[in-house]
Amino acid sequence: MRAKRSLGQNFLVGSHYPRRIVDSVAPRAGETVVEIGPGRGALTGLLLESGARVIAIELDPELIPDLSRMFSGLENFRLIEADALKVDYCDLIAPDVSARVVANLPYYISTPILQRLIEYRRCLSDMTLMLQREVVERITAPPGGKEYGFLSVLAQFYCEVEKLFDVPPGAFRPAPKVHSSALRLRPRARTAAPVNDEALMVELTKTLFAQRRKTILNNLRAGLNRLGLTGESEAAESLSFCGLDPKRRAETLSVEEIARLADAIAARRA
Repeated sequence: MRAKRSLGQNFLVGSHYPRRIVDSVAPRAGETVVEIGPGRGALTGLLLESGARVIAIELDPELIPDLSRMFSGLENFRLIEADALKVDYCDLIAPDVSARVVANLPYYISTPILQRLIEYRRCLSDMTLMLQREVVERITAPPGGKEYGFLSVLAQFYCEVEKLFDVPPGAFRPAPKVHSSALRLRPRARTAAPVNDEALMVELTKTLFAQRRKTILNNLRAGLNRLGLTGESEAAESLSFCGLDPKRRAETLSVEEIARLADAIAARRA
């Protein structure tokens, strides 16, 4: 089965890295694991060996017959042909109320799938994802560097994030031109900073990082309508209320500072 470039397929091969990924997950018998993109089943078989209930979501219909044959007869295996970006994960795992996620993700859907999983964090206890190393560095980056951005704030606001290990191109077929990394996210019981309007917090983060070279005030000016502000003065007053220098750039703002600014903006919209 040839990998499809249109679907961003790079299949895990060999036993070392699939085993290392599954060992880091440490699935237990009886718990539910959602695998996104089982591909050729390199992770699937190891997950099933643990006794966990595996629900595999595969988008490519040409992979479905082989996966069905490989794991036919196993009561703890369920295969679904679906788009992981459209799945309701809480409905999928019912009657269980919580599940774990394991995925070797195509690079082109990294950001949207992460947003989707965060949306359903109430029923996902942790997520172990294989992503492009550059994306993992962005997700785990602290404030102050060029890697820190919207994805960093979004992930760290809702989850505890941990880079596990790097995976070389040779662990995949076809071999990608970039290195990959395994990442673990654990949804927080409470967001990293208190905020009154989470949707506004996310929209504000997008606005602040819309043009990284601009100051936070200039980005707020450009996003007045998106944030529900009536004019530049409200943006400037919100920054002043939070004690934020309008000449700073978004990459210097901590998650807590962005949350405070979101609350200040929300107060002016009320």
